[in-house]
Amino acid sequence: DAQSPTGGRDHHNLGFSMWMAGGGIRGGQVVGATDAIGLKAVEKPYHFRDIHATILHQLGLDQHQLTYPHLGRDERLTFLEGRVIEEIV
Repeated sequence: DAQSPTGGRDHHNLGFSMWMAGGGIRGGQVVGATDAIGLKAVEKPYHFRDIHATILHQLGLDQHQLTYPHLGRDERLTFLEGRVIEEIV
C-alpha cells in the first residue's frame, strides 16, 4: 500500500468524474470539465466538501449544525468552506 507523505495515494486527485442520481438531484446534465487528458479540473472545479454540503442539504440536514467529535473537539463534515452546488439541486 504505497501512500504519499500526506496520507493519500495521489490517484486522480486534481480531476475526477462522479455520477449522482435521485434524492432531488437534477438529472441529465454535465457540470464542469477536465483538461484534454482528464487529469485536472479546468471548468467549475468543486471540492469534496461542496459535494458533502450538497448531499447533506438534500437530506434536509444543516451542514453548519451537524458536528462530530474528533480529537477532543467538534468538527464539521464540510468544515467552513463547503457550499451547496446549486446548479444540480
